[in-house]
Amino acid sequence: MKPQNLPESLVWYYIIGTYPIYLLGAQYVCATLLASFLTFYLLRKCWNQTEKTPLAEKIAISPSAWVWIIAMLVIEVALIVGHLNFNLEISQILKSSLMWYRNWGLLALFPLIGHLNIRSKIIYRAVCILCLQSLIIVSICSLAQLLKIPIFSYVSPLKVFGGVIDSYKIYLFYVIDENQTRLQLFAPWPPALGLVGNIYFCIAQQELNKKWRWLGMVGAVTMIFGSVSRLAMLCLPLVLVSMWILMNLARPWVHLLAGAVSTLLGIFSSTLISTLENFNYQFTKARSGSSEVRATLARMAQEAWWNEAPIWGHGRIEATGPAIVGYKPIGSHHEWFGILYVHGLIGFIALAVAFLWSFIDLLIKAYTNEQAKVGLSILLVMFFFTFGESIEPLAYVCWPGLLILGIAFKKDFIVKQDKSDCIKYEADSVTPQE
Repeated sequence: MKPQNLPESLVWYYIIGTYPIYLLGAQYVCATLLASFLTFYLLRKCWNQTEKTPLAEKIAISPSAWVWIIAMLVIEVALIVGHLNFNLEISQILKSSLMWYRNWGLLALFPLIGHLNIRSKIIYRAVCILCLQSLIIVSICSLAQLLKIPIFSYVSPLKVFGGVIDSYKIYLFYVIDENQTRLQLFAPWPPALGLVGNIYFCIAQQELNKKWRWLGMVGAVTMIFGSVSRLAMLCLPLVLVSMWILMNLARPWVHLLAGAVSTLLGIFSSTLISTLENFNYQFTKARSGSSEVRATLARMAQEAWWNEAPIWGHGRIEATGPAIVGYKPIGSHHEWFGILYVHGLIGFIALAVAFLWSFIDLLIKAYTNEQAKVGLSILLVMFFFTFGESIEPLAYVCWPGLLILGIAFKKDFIVKQDKSDCIKYEADSVTPQE
């Protein structure tokens, strides 16, 4: 399998070269450059296309992609107004806007780039290769832990380009967090690896070659469990069960089963409630320190949002938070409380609308389109992680999933051959070989 055009080549070699890029500490910079270049490439093709442009080369932006673009622009407006409300300098507005482009902007640009002629199977195979590389790296990390090799880390000089320092800090082998050995591989922190692992599992499932498919899925699961992220380990079965339910909603026997289950839930409700409470207790107890910090951060973000900036938010997250939360910034570790704190109700509504629109769009398409199905599963992974992570700072490591979302959003082309006949090109049919 080989790339057949420039966008495919850039995507292919970036994904399979993720580890060398990580060791250079260049992911945060390179992902932004990749998104910027391919967006310019797309806009140029849109500008130059005419009625005589071959059908396979034409580009039409889907409504879902426009929704994400508009939502991210609304968040930028909220950012500017928030800065002005708190009398921050123009230089700070420019700096925050640059950060917006490198975080929130990528959530809109990569789905947009998915409208280029990029075959999804190129991404599937490249992700499986990266998962195989990860399996080898995990084996080396396990050996390093067994031999008690000390943790080794360094900060890339590329940090001069700005952003969170964790995006430029490279850890070899493993990290120790709350006396636990955790992996983060090419991600900035362990839970981020859990997010990437879940997205890659959804992608690897689509690989047609059985050997590569299983290697990809095993590698993705290894990432999830190696991260020791409770949310990541819970997300995988949640997405699988949710997708099964959503894909079978129209079947009569599912309605009958749902009725029977509802009756049983009513009968054994007290037992179920006790079981859920015990699960929640055990889930929290597994890493009680982290759970307490997250709960405190959420409460502080909610109170600060409501009392200080309910409509437009504060405009930015402070560099460090109070000592009670281990100096973690207020507005982090939870997407929804975080966006309320930083971008207020306006930003919250914009992101919620983007998620809801995309969910409805992909759910409708998923019954007849396999790519929409994988796009829907990736969207569910992102949504579940919003309750334990801020997803926009992680766009630069999970961008292959965003690219698949864009391919799933892509509008079909319909061209009339004559007065009675037409040809419909599916979203992934971009070359005669497909």
